[in-house]
Amino acid sequence: MKKYYKERFDAQRRLSKKLASTMKVNKILEALREETRTLIPSSMETCIIMLDPDAQKYTRPLQCALYDRPVNCLSCKKNRPAIQKALATRKGVVISKTNPIVRHDHTTVDTGPEAAMPVFVDDDIVAIINVVSQPGARFTKKDFYFMRDLAEMASNAIIAAKRHWEMTQEKIEISQKLAHLSPFVPQSVRHIVETNPELLNQEKESKEVSVLFLDLEGYTRLSASKSAEAVNRMVEEMFSNFVDPIHRSGGDINETAGDGLMIIFKNDDAKTNAVNAVKAAFDIHEQNLQLNREMVKRFEPVNVNIGINSGAALVGMTVFKGTLETRMTYTATGPVTNLAARLADHAKGGDIILPAPFPKSHIASEIYSISSDRCRLRRFQGIGRNIPSDVSDRAQRHPGPDDFYSA
Repeated sequence: MKKYYKERFDAQRRLSKKLASTMKVNKILEALREETRTLIPSSMETCIIMLDPDAQKYTRPLQCALYDRPVNCLSCKKNRPAIQKALATRKGVVISKTNPIVRHDHTTVDTGPEAAMPVFVDDDIVAIINVVSQPGARFTKKDFYFMRDLAEMASNAIIAAKRHWEMTQEKIEISQKLAHLSPFVPQSVRHIVETNPELLNQEKESKEVSVLFLDLEGYTRLSASKSAEAVNRMVEEMFSNFVDPIHRSGGDINETAGDGLMIIFKNDDAKTNAVNAVKAAFDIHEQNLQLNREMVKRFEPVNVNIGINSGAALVGMTVFKGTLETRMTYTATGPVTNLAARLADHAKGGDIILPAPFPKSHIASEIYSISSDRCRLRRFQGIGRNIPSDVSDRAQRHPGPDDFYSA
């Protein structure tokens, strides 16, 4: 019995080339339909009726050409005898006597024999290839071989396309989850995850950084006099106004603690990091003054105290491994960070404190305190001692880069 191997091979090769460039299910179905029309010249119409319960999630029904207006193949063909018989017998069938197609305007289209070939994925019928022939025509064995081959190709294409769609949905879901998580993750970590996730497992590296600590003066007093909700709204509003100035200066907010923030400047050379930290500090101070004016009817003025230090620190992931879970945080550790935190503790009344010389010394013996609204300069004799003595009159300008850098 002739099985038309050459014709079938040529058809499969031709169709494979068409399908190789796409994973979109509808393009695949349209290509299969067009190939079926070409292989079976007596056909009036070919439909691929998707029966997969998930089909509506990853494809749309093909449109039937036998109607005077767009009608999807699923609604017009699913209940026809050929389709129902193919589903019942789970094999290809031909119905010789068919009912005419009734259009919306009540006109009819006479049809000839109708064939239906199930498309299987494992043991499930996920689609039916339906061919409606012209009146007076008949299906040949070659037509049946073509339909069976096309059903196998449709099965493989649908499996691949559906898996591709599922993977795409997983990626979208992961992206959405990451988008929700990103506000809780430092900018540096987001960048590492997006570009070189393997770096998350590397040891910390020594880098020249500037570290800025800030906290809200009078937070404890404020919490005692106002509701927790009101104080929380105030802190969120205030810190939200600091985010843009920090990012404009290249800072990375890596830790928050109630009324405080830790910010790292690490993307440039030592001098630039230091200057950027100071610029951010003055921008934050100016934002703070403006917010105090805006919130005067709701809250007493709240000062933002800032400490800055520069030098070499270990930068990277700090990992705490427990028996139940592992906690990772991106930070800069070492004396530079410790001193910056202590400087912030020394600050009062909206001071910005940095060591001298800045940023060369890791643990300086003198600390300059600069208050940008008055630009008062104070010196603290010795780290950890609260023994200030005024040594300078007011300055009338914001310090420039050379005021803060000692080579």
